[in-house]
Amino acid sequence: MRIRFGECVLDSDTRELLVRDEAVHVQPKAFQFLELLLLNRPKAVSKTEIHEKLWPGTFVSDSTLTSLLVEVRHVIGDDAKHPRYVRTVHRFGYAFFGDAQEMSASDAATQRPVRGRSCWILHGGKRTALEPGETVIGRDPGAGVFLDDPSVSRRHARIVVTEEGATLENLGSKNGTFVGDAKIEQPVPLEDGARVRIGTIALTFRMFLLPHSTQTAVDP
Repeated sequence: MRIRFGECVLDSDTRELLVRDEAVHVQPKAFQFLELLLLNRPKAVSKTEIHEKLWPGTFVSDSTLTSLLVEVRHVIGDDAKHPRYVRTVHRFGYAFFGDAQEMSASDAATQRPVRGRSCWILHGGKRTALEPGETVIGRDPGAGVFLDDPSVSRRHARIVVTEEGATLENLGSKNGTFVGDAKIEQPVPLEDGARVRIGTIALTFRMFLLPHSTQTAVDP
């Protein structure tokens, strides 16, 4: 099983968790915990079932499970106060509720990072990396760029990153999408440093061209 969500890919076959196409360290129980939630998404998984799957025949306290949740959230970039992926079901357990897609072997082969450029959205002192393909901006907790503001629609706009560059498109939002002071009606290309406004929320788009790999010097 290989599942992509946001900037992450969980690969059950290789037992790897990739974040922005880089393998990250996560302890085995934390990996199993995330894998269990993804397998059962969007159904909530009880603490009892989690304990039985992760620690069969062994008693562990709820604080141990809580520490796994903290580790998982830290690694995948999930905020406990405004979660995008893991939802706490009080007095019951946890559920994975963000957008996630299972990848086929052909998907895994074709979904490679766009080489030569790195794209980001800056907002409120935070930055969000934009993966190749579509990133939705909106008030939906599963959006790639989550903006918790009443002026923002659930699926407000989207940025599409390709080898040629990046474009911004309004998704029929009530309060509009702007580049600079201009309200956009059609997809528009984004330049590095573009000022974007989603409803009343100001964002900055950054795009960096990555240097070519360093070549080994050869003595004359």
